[in-house]
Amino acid sequence: MSEAPRAETFVFLDLEATGLPNVEPEIAEISLFAVHRSCLENPEHDESGAPMLPRILDKLTLCMCPERAFTTKASEITGLSSEGLLRCRKAGFDRAVVRTLQAFLSRQAGPICLVAHNGFDYDFPLLCTELQRLGARLPQDTICLDTLPALRGLDRAHRHGTRAQGRKGYSLGSLFHRYFQTEPTAAHSAEGDVHTLLLIFLHRAAELLAWADEQARSWAHVEPMYLPPHAPHLEA
Repeated sequence: MSEAPRAETFVFLDLEATGLPNVEPEIAEISLFAVHRSCLENPEHDESGAPMLPRILDKLTLCMCPERAFTTKASEITGLSSEGLLRCRKAGFDRAVVRTLQAFLSRQAGPICLVAHNGFDYDFPLLCTELQRLGARLPQDTICLDTLPALRGLDRAHRHGTRAQGRKGYSLGSLFHRYFQTEPTAAHSAEGDVHTLLLIFLHRAAELLAWADEQARSWAHVEPMYLPPHAPHLEA
């Protein structure tokens, strides 16, 4: 039985941050692609049969300068650094970012489903932390889909969960190569990873839409990655 209402818009999300959960990271880049359900139910395909991005696509990508320093590994992977973001005079994840994010989401037909890869372990809890720090919230009927457990679950359900299948990777890069026999572009940038995630979703759209309808979780059940100090009360 579905935990939350059927989503009308799917907002594909990726974050780049200063490190892994153990260092209490902060967001340095966020990208969102909003796609109406109808475009996912009836995707267009190119001459080779590969799915194409929908023509009507709302996008938002923001960089920000976190207060915490990047770990060396995070900076190597993302190509982001505090020095570079400061040089570009980027502010942190502040109320202007929240207002922009809320305005972007308010343009979409609700209910909204946020979609991220490994979202329940990283993107959703970290976004929750940043919003709580500012006393902000997302629309009340927002739901969440993590494509990592969803695709693993679909493969098991289709009896593809053989020993060989179990050894296959479920990273974005591994999935993209498996489905399209090529490497994704702009990996480890927030916008590049959202582009990759959306194409992966389109490759198995019917299955993932059904999974979302049955198993998407309410945003209200997402716990913050860590508790931000002196977080104000949530705004109405």
